[in-house]
Amino acid sequence: MPLSPEVLKRARQITTLVLDVDGVLTDGRIIYDEWGDELKCFDVQDGAGLVLWRRAGLRSAIITARHSRVVRRRAKELRVDFLAQRALEKLPAYEKLLRRWRLLPEYVCAIGDDLMELPLLRRVGLAVAVPNAVDEVKAVSHYVTQRPGGRGAVREVVDLLLKASGRWEDLLKRYQV
Repeated sequence: MPLSPEVLKRARQITTLVLDVDGVLTDGRIIYDEWGDELKCFDVQDGAGLVLWRRAGLRSAIITARHSRVVRRRAKELRVDFLAQRALEKLPAYEKLLRRWRLLPEYVCAIGDDLMELPLLRRVGLAVAVPNAVDEVKAVSHYVTQRPGGRGAVREVVDLLLKASGRWEDLLKRYQV
């Protein structure tokens, strides 16, 4: 599916990726083990995409309403630069990130799926929804991924951003024989 000129223009300037967890990095299901610990399934290609993002010298953040040791572990494993959990209101965490990194909103891409992401999505350079997002999130988004949350949506966006900004070819050289 060809990208609109507006999406490409916005994508070219993105240097920071802000992600939700449930419904974006996961398929939205929450599983509890017999001890009450929360389990989540993360997509390996999404993780590989975040590794590529980092190799390109770019920053990532997770802002989630829930709190989970699993999320903290995954964020650490992927070397996510900023993690905010228990952020029922996501905007204060986002504004803290902007101040800390002295970042303008037009350099941020955020991916969301539910109503609590709306204030954040309205204040970024590129707002992205996953196909499983509620209609209101899709309505304010510049782009809706083909792949669902927890099933490669993050990788799809990372690839789009890296290609739009001209960083993709340099990253590919690392893997060519």
